Order: sequence, then C-alpha cells, then structure tokens
Amino acid sequence: MSWAMRFSGFFSAAMLLIILSPSLQSFHPAEAIRSSPHLDGYLRHPHPHNRFSFRKASPFRNADQCRPSNRTLTTVCDPSLVHVALTLDLEYLRGSIAAVHSILQHSLCPENIFFHFLVSDTNLDSLVQSTFPQLNFKVYFFDPNIVRNLISTSVRQALEQPLNYARNYLADLLETCVNRVIYLDSDLVVVDDISKLWSTSLGSRTIGAPEYCHANFSKYFTAAFWSDHRFAGTFEGRRPCYFNTGVMVMDLVRWRREGYTRRIERWMEVQKSDRIYELGSLPPFLLVFAGHVAPIEHRWNQHGLGGDNVKGSCRDLHAGPVSLLHWSGSGKPWVRLDSKRPCPLDALWAPFDLYGYTH
Repeated sequence: MSWAMRFSGFFSAAMLLIILSPSLQSFHPAEAIRSSPHLDGYLRHPHPHNRFSFRKASPFRNADQCRPSNRTLTTVCDPSLVHVALTLDLEYLRGSIAAVHSILQHSLCPENIFFHFLVSDTNLDSLVQSTFPQLNFKVYFFDPNIVRNLISTSVRQALEQPLNYARNYLADLLETCVNRVIYLDSDLVVVDDISKLWSTSLGSRTIGAPEYCHANFSKYFTAAFWSDHRFAGTFEGRRPCYFNTGVMVMDLVRWRREGYTRRIERWMEVQKSDRIYELGSLPPFLLVFAGHVAPIEHRWNQHGLGGDNVKGSCRDLHAGPVSLLHWSGSGKPWVRLDSKRPCPLDALWAPFDLYGYTH
C-alpha cells in the first residue's frame, strides 16, 4: 500500500509536469502520453514462463493526407519510406517493442515507416510480427564475432555487448538502396511524428544528432589520450561537442563513400593497445564525428533519464520542448517499474509497454 501511494504521487507529479509544461503542449502528438487508462496493467509482473510475451498492438492506419498505401507492394527500396533502425536483443526487447509502439502511435503516416531490426539472437522476427501484424520490417543478423575482438572493458558491462556496435555497420547491413536511416536506441519513446526527424537537413554532414557543447568533452577520454599529441591532435581544427549516439540521422551514401565503419574500427584497435577511453561504443563515434555533426534540435533527445552509469539515479527533463524521451544511463524504466521503485518520469514510458497479458 505504501508503494502504491508513493507511485501515485510520482505519477501525479509527472502528469502535472506535462500539463504545466508549454514544451509538451506545443505539439499535438504529446497528447498520447497524457492518457494511461491501463497503467496498472503495465506495472504488473508478467508470468515468469512467458518472459517474452507481448500483447498485440492496436491497428494503425495512415491519415487521409498520406500517400496511398498498398502494403502488398511496399518494398524496402520504396523512396517514399521513412527508415528506422533499432536493435533487438533479449535483455532490451521490452524497450525496443515500446519504442516501436510509440513511433507508430505518434506518426501521421505509420504505414510509410520501414523498420530495420538488428539482431544477434534468432527467431525474434515472429515475435515482432505477432505484436505488430501490419508492420513493414526486416530483420538483419549481426554476427557478434565481427566486433568481439575489438571491444574493450567499460564502466558498465552492458556497454560491452557486441550488439551495441551494430550501428557502426548499418551501411553494410542495410540494402544499398537505403540512402538514409534514423538509428534509435532501445530505451526510448518517441512522442512526436518521426517524419519530422527524418526530414532534417544534414547539409554536407554524414550524421545528424542533438549536440551538447556545454558538456565537459574531455571526460570522455583518459588522461593518456589528452597527454599524447598523436591522439589529442585528432580534434585540432574541430570544435568537438558531445552527442548521444542513441539518436542519429545517418546519410548512408556518404558513410559508405567515406568508409566510416573502418575509421571507427581503427580507433577501437587503438583503444585495445592504449586505453584511451572508458565508455563503450560512444568514444569512437566522438573521435570520428565530433565537430562534424549536423545539429538537430535537443527536443529529439531528452537523454539521461536512466541516471548515471553506475547508480541509475532519477533525473528530470531538460528545459525545452520534448519529442523524444531517452532513458540512457544504467536505470531502465521497465526494470524500475517491475521492481516497484520507479522514477517519476518512468510513468511516461509505461503507456507504450506491450509486455505481458491483457486483462
């Protein structure tokens, strides 16, 4: 009972935050996160023998103003599609399904979205199909052995998983007719129409992401890195800023042409011998792209909601509008909800959860 009262307070506080915040009232799609008629169902522990059982999502249809959709003719090479890539693995599967659900709910033209799922575990495609029967998607196997010998130890074991590095290989894995893709982590929900992110101009850049130039950029690399000009000189002539690789728009044509996969791999090889960073798959991206990123509005990555990388403490929203909520950090909303120790903002993730049985 005491927990129920505490969560009720958390939920009320989160809802009050949404109601009062002009940033969350400035666009229609945010309406969807205000209603949670079955919240108690999201907090209930699923049956232990059905760890990966998901409820079927409600049907989704294009609005009248969308282009005519003929699902039987839709192919991955259709130039009018919006392409979204996510990973699917057993540990974060619940988050990936919630992310897809949120994207579909807030899209004006959901039938025009094509999902590319990167997996190292097999047989997850049938689960996706049963949860989203209408979904346009394809599953791509990422061989962990490709990066296993390149991965170094990190501050958190979850950051060492090979599938974290699959984003580095999207240009190789996806069909060559796919010229652009939005890459998304599995611990986020989208509360705006993703076509707005898709239409972002990258100019002459290969990737676009929200940048955070006020962050202490030096902390992402070791003292050994900054004391060696061979390494620190990498950023000469650049204004490097931190960006979170969990939300990126990627120009795959430029990526393939410039060979960025190999550039990232080379820095991972340096790491193995010289230990120049501590934080998983992020630093190689910073080394290659920081200072050369097309800036995207911060509303598209309200990150850090999972807390720090050790304790997973509760965090608040950053100031400004919100189009995407990202639980980066060690604390994941589904874990905290199930353990009955949620953070206030975890209530904003819960309505998109399809885990478990229907009442």
